[in-house]
Parts: sequence; structure tokens; C-alpha cells
Amino acid sequence: MTIHNLYLPRLIDDKDLDTLKGQYIDDEWIHHIIDYDCNIYEEGTDILICAFRKRRLKKSHIAWEHFKDLSVAARGRGAAAGPIDPSSKYWKKRTLHKTNGFKTGYLKPDGTPSKMSVNNQVSSTPIGYFEKQKNLGINKPCRLTYHTTQSLSKYEAGIPYIQEIDKWYQKLHPTHYKNQLARADLQPNYKIADTAFSTVTMNRNFRTGLHKDAGDWGGYAMLSVLEYGKYNGGLFTIPAFGIGIDLRKNDVLCGKVSEYHSNTEIWTTPEQDTYNASIPRAFKKDTTVGTLGLDQDYARISFVSYLREKLIHCD
Repeated sequence: MTIHNLYLPRLIDDKDLDTLKGQYIDDEWIHHIIDYDCNIYEEGTDILICAFRKRRLKKSHIAWEHFKDLSVAARGRGAAAGPIDPSSKYWKKRTLHKTNGFKTGYLKPDGTPSKMSVNNQVSSTPIGYFEKQKNLGINKPCRLTYHTTQSLSKYEAGIPYIQEIDKWYQKLHPTHYKNQLARADLQPNYKIADTAFSTVTMNRNFRTGLHKDAGDWGGYAMLSVLEYGKYNGGLFTIPAFGIGIDLRKNDVLCGKVSEYHSNTEIWTTPEQDTYNASIPRAFKKDTTVGTLGLDQDYARISFVSYLREKLIHCD
């Protein structure tokens, strides 16, 4: 089986990409569509940008059975949630206040402005562990995330899928994996089973805006996808290198998420819409709330597996 090695030049630097933070990135940024086994390195430095393998995962059915319902609506995903659209179903129900790019305030029913800025509501949830946080005046300790504890038996039953991804991490980036595992082992109570991961963020039908992942140790994460029904797009892009990776079910990707990245639009043809409407409903459609992406019959659930950097400071 041929593994291609690509050495690509950096096409645009972070200073220019900073101006696009939180925006959607379209197909015109993609010079290399990746749908085959390959390792991609930065030309001149030989730093691994991503390593991609097609149809390698064998336990996606375990993830679908136990994890598919764990992603819920959130309004705190920052730039990843994409630009605020005042005409969208969710925001039309609210009076916006001081909207700026990917964040906005809003007026409460009594006409006073909210104290915090929020982002688009998207289906995105971390499972596993999280560090200390102060949220709405409450000091939260290092802990299993709320949605993990609420679905603990499902979370534990789905761990073999995370362990399989962990084994691919070791194969695709062995040196970095060794260092990350050593870091995770310093706080063994906050790692997922025997893996180098503490946390997995699950996103359903969520087209991400341009962003860098915050809070990850080492700058790399492992990505995978579950699918239901038919759709097109959703390519994982790293625009600095003109890369668009067609990550689909059973594929596995090790990506340098400290680089700016995003997803292209997810779309369907009329024929795909007809097919998706004909198959059993996997999820209740969100037709009134307006959570982005949840008004569709198909499902694309992405998994981002990583180690939370600040867990090292837990008691």
C-alpha cells in the first residue's frame, strides 16, 4: 500500500490569516484535495502538518452505538463557531447587541444587555476530562465533563474506539505520541483509559470557521468522522498550505491543529436529499431552535481527540 509523502510550501502566514479568524473558508483556498494515504510536511522544515489514512478504523460502529447522541448545543466555541448571521433562525429570535465577527451580545427580555458575549449555537461537546474553570461565578474543579457524567455508561462503552484512534496516533506520529503519553501519565487520573488523550470534542453537522485549537498540549490532535446518510463537502482545510482533506467514515487523521484550520461547506444534492429523507431518522431534527446544521437528515459527527494542557495543574 503506497503512502505518499508531500512537502508543501507555506502559502500565507499567520499574520494574514489572523484577519480571517472566525470566517468560513471556501474551496478556492484548496490547492491539494487529499483523499488518499499521505504524510504532509512543511517544505524546508520537514515539520509534520498532517498524516492521513483511508478506511483504517475498524470500530466506528462502537462509536456510533455509544457516542452519537453525546454532542449537544453550545454557544461557547469561539472563532470555530463561524461568523454571526443576524438573519439566521437562531439570532432572528433575539435582539443583538455589539456584534463583532464571530461573537455577539444580546438584549435580555427586560431590555438590558447580556453581560457576556456568545457565539453561534452549534452542536459541539467535550467528553472526558476538563481542567479547573470559573463559569458564571462558579469555580469548577478538574473533572469529568458534565455530559460525560450524564452518559457515563455510554462513554465507558465507547472507549475502545478512542483506544483504536490512540494506536493510530502512535503509528502516525510516534515521537510526538511518546512525548504526549509521558505528559498524560503525569496526571493518570485525568487521561482516557490507557491513551495519550484526556478529552474528545464531538461536533455534529458543524462547519467550523477559521481557528486554532486552544488548550491542546503539543499542538496535534487526532481526527475522525462518523456518517449517516449522504452529503458532500466538510473538507478539513489548512489554508496556509492549501490543503483540503476529505475525512470520511473509518478514515483517521493526525493534524497540526495549532495551525489555522476550518471546514468547507457541507452540502447535498436533490438526489441525496431524497435518499436521506427515505432512511430512518437517526436524530430529531432541529427545525425551530436554529442550532446550526441540525435541520438536516444526514449526520456528520467529527471527533477531535487531544490532551488538555492545563490538566497538568490539577490536584
